[in-house]
Amino acid sequence: MRGLSRSNRIVAIAATAWALALFTAGPRATDQQRPAATAANAHRDLSLFAHSDDCVACHNNLSAANGEDVSIGASWRSTIMAHSSRDPYWQASVRREAIDHPSRSADIQDECAACHMPMPRRIAHAAGAKGEVFSHLPIARDQSALQRLAGDGVSCTLCHQIAPDGLGTRDNFNANFVMKPTPPDGARPIYGNHEVDAGRRTIMHSVTGFQQEAAPHIKQSELCATCHTLITQALGPDGAVIGELHEQMNFQEWQHSDYAKTDQRSCQSCHMPAVAGPIRIASVLGDERDSLARHSFVGGNAHMLRLLNRFRNELGVTAPASELEATARTTIRQLQQDTATIRVSAPQLASGRLAFDVEVTNLTGHKFPTGYPSRRAWLHVTVRDARGRIAFESGAISEAASITGNDNDRDAAAYEPHYEEISSADQVQIYESIIGDRAGAVTTGLLTATQYLKDNRLLPRGFDKATAAPEIGVFGAASTDRDFAGGGDRVRYRVPVSGDGPHRVEVELRYQAIGFRWAANLEPIKADEAARFVSYYKATAAGSSVVVAAATVTVESRTP
Repeated sequence: MRGLSRSNRIVAIAATAWALALFTAGPRATDQQRPAATAANAHRDLSLFAHSDDCVACHNNLSAANGEDVSIGASWRSTIMAHSSRDPYWQASVRREAIDHPSRSADIQDECAACHMPMPRRIAHAAGAKGEVFSHLPIARDQSALQRLAGDGVSCTLCHQIAPDGLGTRDNFNANFVMKPTPPDGARPIYGNHEVDAGRRTIMHSVTGFQQEAAPHIKQSELCATCHTLITQALGPDGAVIGELHEQMNFQEWQHSDYAKTDQRSCQSCHMPAVAGPIRIASVLGDERDSLARHSFVGGNAHMLRLLNRFRNELGVTAPASELEATARTTIRQLQQDTATIRVSAPQLASGRLAFDVEVTNLTGHKFPTGYPSRRAWLHVTVRDARGRIAFESGAISEAASITGNDNDRDAAAYEPHYEEISSADQVQIYESIIGDRAGAVTTGLLTATQYLKDNRLLPRGFDKATAAPEIGVFGAASTDRDFAGGGDRVRYRVPVSGDGPHRVEVELRYQAIGFRWAANLEPIKADEAARFVSYYKATAAGSSVVVAAATVTVESRTP
């Protein structure tokens, strides 16, 4: 480029980057292609979003100083967020709700698409229509521009277009975030952490149709809250609204904890941990920055990642198998290192009973488990005699992924209470939320639920259950348990044992993203999506739970 003026060099660089991006990304919904994506949707403005392929071209091939691959595109494409629309459990659950409330099927699809198929839903809203789910299934059926956006899940130009307007307020929850109108020059703003120069703005616009704008809200928890705060309306038999359920309140739980009040740690600090710089955030003409936020969005659903990988052909999964497995392992590592700890007191043996306490500490900045109410954690406690035989056991998991002794796994109409003390093998301490309908019956139908019958999920440090708002409250026996407080729980075990000592006490804190009952209740649903997911769940039941923490202690005394 020697001899060219500075402006011409910028144009030449932009053209080179644009060509590189197209070559790397493959098929792309260009401005010329977008209006004719499908005949049925020709009136819809697909230029509101770009496919992630358009972004990966410049935001891959990134390395930390230690050689770690921190490529934004490669990290994101193996996440749950990238597969939100392919998630077979979500698809089955939407179908179940549509069957339960047939007169509101269109509204249900629109509401559920808001977070799982957000781009087609926003495009539909811009055209005065409702978002759809079933019309986009199966995900990989064609490669039209709209269908590719449906399969892109929670993608780059979705999160990075969320404007700061109203963030953290109720009007903004349930994915009701604000997106700025397209300006007269057609360059939609894309929000990031850094200011960029005019040349790089030109490159970005030429490749994706978007133009960078520095915005501090991209690093704030309120950004995440817009989709991770869900308040669902309960529906009666005629489709009328009969109540509401504060279904997912991660943000509000965090606000009531020390993580927000004193530590000032955001959602991003845990789920997008920073890579220390100097580091480039773009492989094409990227400047070195002080840090880079990992886009691995690590949560707690390793089971679904491996399920997606195993049934990748049926679900249209395109992320490399090795990357999905790597993200699953990273998820498990976070669960085991940064989620919770347990401590067992010195056991005391007397009159054929072993007494000890188990203390569980929550290391997260919200309830554990948080989010969708299918999630649960529990204590699996085993006492072994001198020969290694089981003298007592509470909370064993079966091959079908049910918890032995759990009333809810045995009977859909019942549930296991919260315990201050456990004295028999059929009692299990399960940290979970149990939802109920208007009559107080246990349900797994979100749009039937109006209340929590039980919520003893572990509280984050600094969480005061006495002053917590009802929507993030503690329900059931845990509300009066003095040992259940901000930071964790203590459970007393006074259990009968047999055989000679020394006795060894083994304690595990186990976690399941999709509890047995939530899968089993889909089995009677007469729909392909439900039948498919139930078959997947049964095939992967052995890997449905993770040991989050473990501890072992031994008591030397013999039974008198």
